[in-house]
Amino acid sequence: MQLKIHKGRVDLSGSPILTNIEIEINTNSKIALIGRNGCGKTTLIKTIAGILPLANTQADGGFMAVSGKPIIGMLDQLTFLDETASMIDEIRSAYTDILNMKSELDISLRRMEDEQTEENIKAYTALLERFTAVGGFYFEKEYEAAIKKFGFSQEDKLRPVSEFSGGQRTKLAFLKLLLSKPDLLLLDEPTNHLDIEAIMWLEEYLASYKKAVVIVSHDRMFLDKTVNEVYEIERGKTAHYIGNYTDFTSLKRERRALEQKQYDAQQKEIERISAVVEKFRYKATKAAFAQSKLKQLKRMEKVEAPEEYDNRTFKASLRSETRSAKEVLKVNSLKIGFDKVLSEVDFEVLRGERIGIIGGNGLGKSTLLKTLVGKIPQLEGTFTFGANVKIGYFDQQMAQYRGNESVLENFQKDYPDLTDFEARSALGAFLFSGDDVFKSVGKLSGGEKVRLALCKILHLSPNVLILDEPTNHMDVISKEALENMLVAFDGTLIFVSHDRYFVKKLAQKLLCFENGGAYWYEYGFEQYLEHKENAASQLPKNKPIQKTAKKTFTTPGKEKAKKERQIAKLEEKIATLEAETEDLKNQLGAEENLADYVKLQEITDKIQEKEEELLDLMAQWDELT
Repeated sequence: MQLKIHKGRVDLSGSPILTNIEIEINTNSKIALIGRNGCGKTTLIKTIAGILPLANTQADGGFMAVSGKPIIGMLDQLTFLDETASMIDEIRSAYTDILNMKSELDISLRRMEDEQTEENIKAYTALLERFTAVGGFYFEKEYEAAIKKFGFSQEDKLRPVSEFSGGQRTKLAFLKLLLSKPDLLLLDEPTNHLDIEAIMWLEEYLASYKKAVVIVSHDRMFLDKTVNEVYEIERGKTAHYIGNYTDFTSLKRERRALEQKQYDAQQKEIERISAVVEKFRYKATKAAFAQSKLKQLKRMEKVEAPEEYDNRTFKASLRSETRSAKEVLKVNSLKIGFDKVLSEVDFEVLRGERIGIIGGNGLGKSTLLKTLVGKIPQLEGTFTFGANVKIGYFDQQMAQYRGNESVLENFQKDYPDLTDFEARSALGAFLFSGDDVFKSVGKLSGGEKVRLALCKILHLSPNVLILDEPTNHMDVISKEALENMLVAFDGTLIFVSHDRYFVKKLAQKLLCFENGGAYWYEYGFEQYLEHKENAASQLPKNKPIQKTAKKTFTTPGKEKAKKERQIAKLEEKIATLEAETEDLKNQLGAEENLADYVKLQEITDKIQEKEEELLDLMAQWDELT
């Protein structure tokens, strides 16, 4: 399979969105499409999917060529076959080919049992080998793991699709898309609204995906773990880089430095030749020499000056006007939820601390924040804010602006005492400058709405910020700007986020909703992950939140040696199992077994057992390495 776009142009409403697209997708490509919000990433995804056409004609030289008739999968194109069907039936429908092959295998086995001809035995053996090769013996394990990681329960599997909420239906459709394994998988912001556990499962799934994937995402850590090519869209054009996101950032800097060096060198040479021409052009004896130099200038292939990066972002400084008490927040046996208790939490926050809240969806992270700011009542327990606390609160609902009022009108409605100049200055710091302040709030992009909400909150000059998923809809440059602003903030920060890079950079302590409870960790995300992934970790698994997780100390050399011994033993077992499995597969086609269907069935059962055992060992090996 190959899909190639050359000199591609895409127009929307008569205006060019993409002007010079060059992209090539091959059978095993793992590609990231990145760029600023509004640069055309989703437009390009839809063009690849065939939803939007190229505007080029043959005369323009632009084209999209596709070889191999690939099946292209995209969430926007996926529908449920039957709204009354159970969730598990919808999920299993992603394995139609395997299920059909399984039925054929059963029919072939019965035919062989009834009539043990060489033809029937060979047909069954060939079908069995194909079934094994496509993962027929472990596809059920695959979807069961995926269902669990995406936060669905065993009870959910039997519920009809029509009973799920909009968000759950989106996750269900996404899960079905992944498991259907199209030849080209197109993912637009796949980590939005997934919790960290689901994102980590998705990373492993895509890393082992045998077909092509194109991903639009602003999640830097996710891209680092899933892609090996990056196409950046900037000013309507694409630039291609080999490597993951971190490689891209480094290569882009190097490429621009080289382009600048080449441009400067040529400008210096042009200046030198021009000076020679100017010096000798009016001297009769040197006129021919000067003309030759002029021709040299005209023949010179000009190196274009490298374009400036599109690094525009908000640059507001965040300073609290008043200083809060040292003890900012004390939470005692606080039970949170709506009609039932989701979690019980106990923790304390001191002035200047940055607290990250992480964990699975539906466990109470956002509910906790809403309880703390008074949007919903607590079910039991208490929480107390210290003296002089001034809260700035943000969640995604606050950024759901509708209507026709302008950005300026919307801002001045909250701050009527500000003059137009003061209001526009505040908005300008968040990239609403010039005529942008007259845009209708209902027509703002998701990122622009978040910027407007943050501008209004931060203008309060709070000394405690409580933020619920503030980076949703932000591009990478905006995320980095917000991170830097919050690092420099002199107040206290409490935030919920599924963006691991954001959590890693900001959180000094963690409140984690996991294993049926809420747990407090006296360290940041990187150390939390190290302990969680370490088989000998002494992190408390069932310890109440009020008892702070203590740091543990081990000898690094001993830990490393122990882990290496475990890995070596696993690798030895895996090698033995792989050899045994291969031997069994060879026995399937052995002449002496072809006429003995009982023997063939025994060998098949053993292969299934070996492959399931191999999957378990590989999972252990992955965890250790």
